[in-house]
Amino acid sequence: MKYAYIAFTALLLGTSSCKKLVEPKVYSSLTDANAFLTLSDAKAAVNGVYSRLKQPSGRSDAWMYYAGFQVTISDLTTDVGHASSGGDVGLMSDCLWAPANTYLAFAWQHQYKLVTDANTSLYYIPKMTSITDAQKNQFTAELRFLRALGYVDLTDAFGPVILVTEETVAQNLKNPTYDAPTPTTPVADINKLIISDLEYAAQTLPVNYLNSDIYTTNDVGRATKGAAMSLLCKLYMREHEWQKALDLTTEIMKLGYDLYPSYAGLFAEKNKWCQESIFSALADPLNDAVEIMNHFGPINNPVVTDRWQYFALTWYFWNTFAANDDRKQMFYYDYVGTDGLHYMQAPAGQTNPPAGFYYMPDVATMKFADPKGSTTYYDGHVFPILRYADILLCRAEALNELSGPTDEAIGLINRVKSRSHATGLGSAALFNKQSLRDAILQERGWEFFFECKRRQDLIRMGKYESVVNTYLTAVGKTGSITLPRDKYFPYPQAQVDLNKSLNNSDRRH
Repeated sequence: MKYAYIAFTALLLGTSSCKKLVEPKVYSSLTDANAFLTLSDAKAAVNGVYSRLKQPSGRSDAWMYYAGFQVTISDLTTDVGHASSGGDVGLMSDCLWAPANTYLAFAWQHQYKLVTDANTSLYYIPKMTSITDAQKNQFTAELRFLRALGYVDLTDAFGPVILVTEETVAQNLKNPTYDAPTPTTPVADINKLIISDLEYAAQTLPVNYLNSDIYTTNDVGRATKGAAMSLLCKLYMREHEWQKALDLTTEIMKLGYDLYPSYAGLFAEKNKWCQESIFSALADPLNDAVEIMNHFGPINNPVVTDRWQYFALTWYFWNTFAANDDRKQMFYYDYVGTDGLHYMQAPAGQTNPPAGFYYMPDVATMKFADPKGSTTYYDGHVFPILRYADILLCRAEALNELSGPTDEAIGLINRVKSRSHATGLGSAALFNKQSLRDAILQERGWEFFFECKRRQDLIRMGKYESVVNTYLTAVGKTGSITLPRDKYFPYPQAQVDLNKSLNNSDRRH
């Protein structure tokens, strides 16, 4: 069996008198006979699964999954993100998606690529005879973490999806049934697999790789005990299992994480890893580049030049930041462009700029386009998937849901605020459970914009319909979000056409 890792090239050779077209040469054809034989093979397989977080790896549309597109389904479909470029991304931004939207197809495709590659390695690596049990356990734990991440994202976006595991790989090797209609599995059952995977990963993975016998360097960016516990905490938060989430935050806070001193410095391209990092999709501009800066960078800016402002923040949300909040300065909100025009937000009530001015429809962020970062087309920005500030705010939320406002919950929120010099919340006595829930939701928006959390936060807190429709109405659009219909996106139309078990009757269609 071949695994689709086949590359070939046709070479045109010749002399002064003739040219000959040679047969394509297969450089890498992996089969049962020559794959998963050595320790290097196992490491390469695991590393290949990590690469799916930014798929496709290499220099071809390197902005998929956590290299950018995940923002489309998580942030642009809320009050936070905006795309003025039109097309399918514009429809997502206006909350007018449909089953044929390209970005829903991207989500399904690349999340399942992560799951499928993890399953393939989970099938073969335990059968290897050339590696130790300790190595097998390490690789298995990493793969199960990555598979869990894929399934968390799939169920966040689509709810019940098709459950595939390493057992599916075994079944298809014996009796391929790729074209058979496959029913979806309830989210509760998929959660059982996610929990099992993450509990195994948390028990097996190290806190870090400083003294690893398997990896020769401190491989930051690999799944760790803290990453597995944090992803499991996020799952319990989604399911309103507040006590379980709270208990996990207690354990995570013992592992040595801390907030990075500077919010801007946290997202600097050169800051690949720090004390706040729990799990991230790493990139390097020379060897493993992405196109994040192109998509998030400002238009016609004299410092960060030739970028697209493709994923931008709504002025509506930017205006909610307090003036003393450092996070408000993480945007290209006022500058003179390379064309000599003054780029800025339109003053209230004005739509037509006077001569020499350009009113931007939205505002680009420095979070993934810092002015001291790459100047090349491809860049090395890190995309944070799990970081410590999230755990602190999850703990505050869980405390509030269990016991109402407490001094500890207020302190955790203020700890995040103080890093950005934002004004802290007052005494717990000033809040009830709902008002503190609203404050936490607002704080999470300010802290995690464009980190693929906003839609999930709004849904978890029961605010998706009200918050997004209020925003859409305020900017002159139709408030189109309706729950429960829009809790999940419709299954991509191409998948529905292939698998009649997928049904969009209760979703947008």
